[in-house]
Amino acid sequence: MAIATLGYDDLPALLTRLTGDEKHDVSAVSTLDVLWVLHDRVLGPDDRFLLSKGHGPAAFYAVLAAKGLIPVDALDGFGSFNSMLGYHPDRTLVPAAGIGSGSLGHGLAIAVGAALAGRRVYCLVGDAELDEGSNWEAVQYAGRIGLERLAVVVVDNRSSTYGWPDGIHARFALEGWSAARCDGRDHDAIEQAFAASDGDRPHVVVAEVATKR
Repeated sequence: MAIATLGYDDLPALLTRLTGDEKHDVSAVSTLDVLWVLHDRVLGPDDRFLLSKGHGPAAFYAVLAAKGLIPVDALDGFGSFNSMLGYHPDRTLVPAAGIGSGSLGHGLAIAVGAALAGRRVYCLVGDAELDEGSNWEAVQYAGRIGLERLAVVVVDNRSSTYGWPDGIHARFALEGWSAARCDGRDHDAIEQAFAASDGDRPHVVVAEVATKR
């Protein structure tokens, strides 16, 4: 029996079912709209999605529940001993997670490897993850070889400031990527930013999100 799917307007209620200090509200909510657009408009049936920013998975779990990829009731046990939903996603329990993640700086390198294997791969990273050198090794390599099957979205909630005058998207462009930036709350703008890839090299979308702390 198919699990009934829910809509974007159901997400706030789903998020309230996840409780506890490890919910990481700011980190999670900043990704909500990007995650929704990816799963509602962008990802194809053969595409692979990797959540590198696994330390704030509440919004991810809510979107998966809305899309019928995990049971809605599973949200109530978030972080408990027998729950499938840990404070960091576990791919053995949540196949839609793609990878186990939480420690920053690993997802993008894994995404490069998956794209080299022939899959179309979408990877979500946070702006603070770009402090990790492993990400820039992956960015540089993907740009040099023109890894067109790789798309990355950086959710920029200003949790880290790098001082690059032209922004994160320009830094990726210097490494050979096609790049777009957008309002990370505007669903049409997010979708258009993903579609802006020139098709013959890796593509990055920088989704800028203002958050209240």
